[in-house]
Amino acid sequence: MSLVRPEAAARLYRWREAIGAALALALGLWLATRGGWLLLGLGAAVMLIGAGLLVTAVQRLRFAPTSRGPGVVEVDEGQIAWFGPGIGGFVSVAELAELGLVTVQGLRVWRLRQTDGQMLLVPVDAEGAGQLYDALTTLPGIEGHRLLAALGNPADTPLIWRREPSRILRFPRP
Repeated sequence: MSLVRPEAAARLYRWREAIGAALALALGLWLATRGGWLLLGLGAAVMLIGAGLLVTAVQRLRFAPTSRGPGVVEVDEGQIAWFGPGIGGFVSVAELAELGLVTVQGLRVWRLRQTDGQMLLVPVDAEGAGQLYDALTTLPGIEGHRLLAALGNPADTPLIWRREPSRILRFPRP
């Protein structure tokens, strides 16, 4: 028998990272007010770390879906995989050329295209889609707020990010 309702437990579990960061921020504030220069500096450092973690946690929370869509997303060692009902695929984060957010048959999906032309459509509300935030923010030149702005906009954003062409000249081997 649990003392917490299942709905409240699910909500607390969803917010666990933000709650932990807020606790770190509060611990830093507590340390800073204990007196002395050493504890003030230590408390300030813990508060800065807690504040940074809190900002990141809230961004991840905004990115994570609240409903269950089709399929499961897995991000493992720079590879994004989506396993859907009867279909699926994977792309390499290092090989991504374009990223967009479009609507296909009434379902909002992330459109991930590799440099070789292979494309993967991942539903925004698929189970585990929150893992995409960390994977996609590693792309060169993209920021988390651009992903969140596209996600918050009900209109399609066919091109959120595109890889800059390589400036390295490639010569054919003889």
